[in-house]
Amino acid sequence: MRRILLYLAVTLILLTTVTTVAACGGGGASQNTSAPSGRVTLTGAGATFPNPFYSKLFTEYGKISNVDVNYQSIGSGGGIRAIKERTVDFGASDGIMSDKDLAEAPGRILHIPTTSGAVAVAYNLSGIQSGLKLTPDILADIYLNKITRWNDPRITAQNPGINLPARDIAVVHRSDGSGTTYIFTNYLSKVSPEWKDKVGNATSVSWPAGTGGQGNEGVAGQVKQINGAIGYVELAYATQNNMAFASIKNRSGSFVAPSIESTTAAAQGVELPADMKVMITDSANPTAYPIAGFTWVLAYQDQPDQVKGKALADVLWWSIHDGQKYAAPLFYAPLSPEAVARAEDLLRSMTYKGTTLLK
Repeated sequence: MRRILLYLAVTLILLTTVTTVAACGGGGASQNTSAPSGRVTLTGAGATFPNPFYSKLFTEYGKISNVDVNYQSIGSGGGIRAIKERTVDFGASDGIMSDKDLAEAPGRILHIPTTSGAVAVAYNLSGIQSGLKLTPDILADIYLNKITRWNDPRITAQNPGINLPARDIAVVHRSDGSGTTYIFTNYLSKVSPEWKDKVGNATSVSWPAGTGGQGNEGVAGQVKQINGAIGYVELAYATQNNMAFASIKNRSGSFVAPSIESTTAAAQGVELPADMKVMITDSANPTAYPIAGFTWVLAYQDQPDQVKGKALADVLWWSIHDGQKYAAPLFYAPLSPEAVARAEDLLRSMTYKGTTLLK
């Protein structure tokens, strides 16, 4: 009996030793290299424009890595402010940071493109679910409060066969600092000298008329609630909310609806600078939708924290490569090979105390 007990004790010790060695990484091929040693949490904030894409992107990346990304969709203006104040690990914007904002930041901020999208001109007119056409001058004059009725002769002339109602146009715009506003007003400034002089191009402007909504979500909600409303929202929000949206006459004279294909076309033939600070509105491409733009993650070139900096560089590298497959299903245009190459160079320039984070 004593011999049996001694045998069992020795066996138990051996099993415990083997288990401990395996857990510590011994045993070569038996090591579980995919198991994270600890989770890293990154905090980001900014643009609502890419939020559906970022939500999917960061969720999927969390499944295959030890990085959790907490992204707050607060608007591009809030994202720019947060990255300047270093209250987040990264910001996000659909508008290019101004020279003033860049000068106020405590370090050089990179604009890393992640995708591009279309700003749809959504409307709510009973019985008219599709087919509405708007020219650049008409769209500008609606937002300048110069065209105030849906049956205005200039609108009806562009829409023969559509019975436009004698209803007031309820203009809806963003109430917060917004990259979507930046893209929209950048376009209007290109096609309307009056808009450029009186209102201009920024993430937040003094609107001549209309009702404000918080975020793309807020504008979409306002347009859906008000019969006769018109507003601008990222295509993903318009599609997810089953909203009607107009075709816009582009620079080549073609009426084009927002889509993945027409958004992709907007970036084709555009020379992409090394810093990727470029607007693609009012494209000369005949198949392009004219109100489209890139969206960027804003990150400090020299990161203040090595672990978080490496995690951020890694998630962004994955986002511009493997993560691009999630763009099209959510109505965003994947980055072109040229845009990916520019983004790669920017990510390779990220450092911690002068040491490159990506090898």
